[in-house]
Amino acid sequence: MIHFMGTPLNLNTMLVQIGNFGCQFLWCILHFIVRIWYFLLEIVHEVESYLISSGLMKSYKAFNLGKLQYLAIVVGSEEACQTSKVIELLQWLEAIGVKHVCLYDMEGVLKKSKEAILEKMNNATVFQEVDENDKLLNQKHMMLEFASFSDGKEAVAKAANLLFVKYLTSANSGGDQEEEVFTELHMTEALRAVGSGGPEPDLLLVYGPSRCHEGFPAWRIRYTEIV
Repeated sequence: MIHFMGTPLNLNTMLVQIGNFGCQFLWCILHFIVRIWYFLLEIVHEVESYLISSGLMKSYKAFNLGKLQYLAIVVGSEEACQTSKVIELLQWLEAIGVKHVCLYDMEGVLKKSKEAILEKMNNATVFQEVDENDKLLNQKHMMLEFASFSDGKEAVAKAANLLFVKYLTSANSGGDQEEEVFTELHMTEALRAVGSGGPEPDLLLVYGPSRCHEGFPAWRIRYTEIV
């Protein structure tokens, strides 16, 4: 036993207290370093955005739009409410020659703002309303697709139910039993039938503070670059 100021202290208790204090101190230091790191990253992103928008960043001038057939943009929930900012982004994309854009937000805010966006984008058409053969061939107008979280798992469930009803009807009518085995092509057609059959984007941009695709349909971004 060790006596300190007339109070007996167990050596193990002292070591535990010292260890706990050391861990808390290290946690505070790490937390401070991480906060500083993210603060500096935020400054870098702001400076980079300014350089890009002002045309001072030379490397972005060599961007090859020929390889960009379809662009998807994941918009944060708060940013999706700022319709004017979204329109400004689309106008900038149209000015540099981007023709096919998918706008995605989890809550479906952009779907509700579709009419307001289309009113400002005079030359824009809606992806779901264009003929299937012309969707990726029309270069005269910007083509917009509006998607939300409901176009993910919920859309897959609807497509699966559609296939189930289709093949159940075929089985009851005495159709070919081999048709009951469906492939990825059948699922793709079913997704299109329920309004969620967009193409795979070549590039996905995350517009907002989040650093994830926020539930963007995973089967559409298997080979997509995410920025």
